Amino acid sequence: MPVTASIPCTASTPCTAFDGPRRIAAGPLSRVAPAVKAVVEAGTAGPVLVFDDRSGAVIDLDLRGSADEVAARLASDPVPDEAPRGRGRPKLGVVAREVTLLPRHWDWLADQPGGASVALRRLVEEARRRDAGPARIRAAQAAAHRFMTAMAGDLPGYEAALRALHAADRAGFDTATTAWPADIAGHARHLASAAFGEGALEKGQSS
Repeated sequence: MPVTASIPCTASTPCTAFDGPRRIAAGPLSRVAPAVKAVVEAGTAGPVLVFDDRSGAVIDLDLRGSADEVAARLASDPVPDEAPRGRGRPKLGVVAREVTLLPRHWDWLADQPGGASVALRRLVEEARRRDAGPARIRAAQAAAHRFMTAMAGDLPGYEAALRALHAADRAGFDTATTAWPADIAGHARHLASAAFGEGALEKGQSS
């Protein structure tokens, strides 16, 4: 059973829709949803699935009502706050939260230029930069894995493609997906590109 998207989806969410093995639309959800509705109403080869390009999970799209009503629901979906506002300097995007450390940690932070807050922010930014590459690879592997499981789980070469994906073997991945329908193979390669040090997962795919 396809995994439903857990990342909040909005009208601008990059996504790709399939009618069976055929890609029918790609781009922001606000543009893809009407195209999906039109295909569903005209009759499909099915199943029709819409995938979040960020996570590879299926978006549970509400197609009730007219195309305008579908678009209105997407436009009215609130964008979730990243974090509740509290103390701090909100105009600068600074939020105060509790941090629990051992006394020796507080002593070290107190000796750093700019004090504890500046030192902690610097340490977090350095850790984020170090993890940027590995995190991007993990995200691409997860997104491609979810999409492939939903769309290619019964296709020849599926298990070999998964092994190649997680081994960062681009040539093996391309070979394993050669016999797949062109649109499925193409989107799998697109989602997996960052796992091989290519492309940008977050940019999505345009139609």
